[in-house]
Amino acid sequence: MAAPWLSVIGIGEDGLDGLSPAARALYDGAEIVVGGKRHLAMVPEDGRRRIPWPPQLVALVPEIEALRGRRVCVLASGDPMCFGVGVTLSRRIPIAEMVVLPAPSAFSLACARLGWPLAEARMVTLHGRPLELVVPHLQPGAKILVLSADRTTPARLADLLRRTGWGRSGLAVLERMGGEGERTTRTTAAEWSDCEVDDLNTIAIDCVAGPETRVLSAVPGLPDDAFAHDGQLTKREVRAMTLATLAPSPGQVLWDVGAGCGSIAIEWMRSDPRCRAVAVERDDDRLALIAQNAAALGTPFLRVVRGEAPGALAEDLPRPDAVFIGGGITAEGVVEACWAALPPGGRLVANVVTAEGEAAVIGHRSRLGGSLSRIAVSRAEPVGGYQGWRPLMPVTQWAVTKPWGPA
Repeated sequence: MAAPWLSVIGIGEDGLDGLSPAARALYDGAEIVVGGKRHLAMVPEDGRRRIPWPPQLVALVPEIEALRGRRVCVLASGDPMCFGVGVTLSRRIPIAEMVVLPAPSAFSLACARLGWPLAEARMVTLHGRPLELVVPHLQPGAKILVLSADRTTPARLADLLRRTGWGRSGLAVLERMGGEGERTTRTTAAEWSDCEVDDLNTIAIDCVAGPETRVLSAVPGLPDDAFAHDGQLTKREVRAMTLATLAPSPGQVLWDVGAGCGSIAIEWMRSDPRCRAVAVERDDDRLALIAQNAAALGTPFLRVVRGEAPGALAEDLPRPDAVFIGGGITAEGVVEACWAALPPGGRLVANVVTAEGEAAVIGHRSRLGGSLSRIAVSRAEPVGGYQGWRPLMPVTQWAVTKPWGPA
C-alpha cells in the first residue's frame, strides 16, 4: 500500500493562522501547493510550485494523479469532504494515499451563527448546479443551507422562493464567515432587495409556507396536476404503488422506459437527492414535457434519452438498479434488454392497461417469475347533484426481482 503523498487541507478565512499544527506541518512540508485563486492568495509566494484550480476542477485530477510520489498539498475551503475537492479526489485516488484535515465547513459555521442543529438542516450546493435543486427540500418548517455559486445566488433564490409560494420564508445570507469581512443579512425572501453581496456567501432558508403555497411532498404520489402532461401519465394512486414496488434507495439508478411525461423517474429522484434516473421516450412533445417537469419539480439532473426501446437502451447509460416499463412492453426485445441490464437483486416493474400488454406480461412472468397485481382505482365525481364513483382503467402490474445466479 502506497504511503500518503497527497494532503487535502481545509482552510478558513483566517488563512494559515487558523490551521492546526498538523495541518500547518503538512502545508510547510509540501513540494507543490494546489488551490483556488482565493486560497493561493491567502498563502505567501515562497518559491514552491503552485497550481491553480481550472474552472472545471475534475480536469485537474489527472495532473494531480501524475504527481504521485511527490509531496502535494491541496488547499480547500472548510471541510474538503463536504461538497468539496476531497470528494472529487477520493473518487480517483485511494484514501490510503491521502491525508484529509478539515476545517469547519460553511454549513457548520452557519449553524453556529444561527443556532440551528446541523443534523436537522438540509444541505445543498449550487456551485455549478441548477437553482432548482432546492425545490424538493421546500417543506414547512424545513431549514435549508445553501452554498452559493456567487453573489447573484441570493437574489435568484429569493425570486424562486417568491414564485413558488415560499416568500414568507426567512432568508439569512452569511458572507465571508470566519474572516474580518464577515457579515450576515437577515430578511425574508419576499423582502430581499438586490443588495451587494460577496461572492463567498452561504444562504440559510427557514421555510414558511403561505396560505396559497402548494406543498409538494417528497413521498411518492404527487397530485396529477403537478405534472404537465398530454394524458400519458401514471395516475397518482398507481404511481405511489409503483414507486413503492420499485423501492428507490440512495444512490440507485432507475431506467424509466416509455417515460411519457417523466412522472415515475421524477418521483424516484425526489425520494432522495442521491437517486438518479434515465427517462427514455420517443415522442418529441413528451420529451419537452419531461424536461419541463424535471425543472419545475427539482430534478434537473434527470437524464433524458430520445429514442425507442430496445434500441435506445444501447446508449452509454448507467447500469440500472431498477427498471420501470411504462410503455412498449409488447415491442420485441424490450424486456430482454432491460433484464440483461439489471444486476442480481435489481427490480423490474411493468404497468399495462391493454389486453395485449397483459398477455405480454403474463408471458414474461411465466419465463422470469415475479408477481402480478391488478390495481383498480375509482374516484368520486359529481353525478347530477350527488357524488358517484368513476373507475379509472384498471392497471395490471408485473413486478420481478432478478435472482442471484443464472436466470
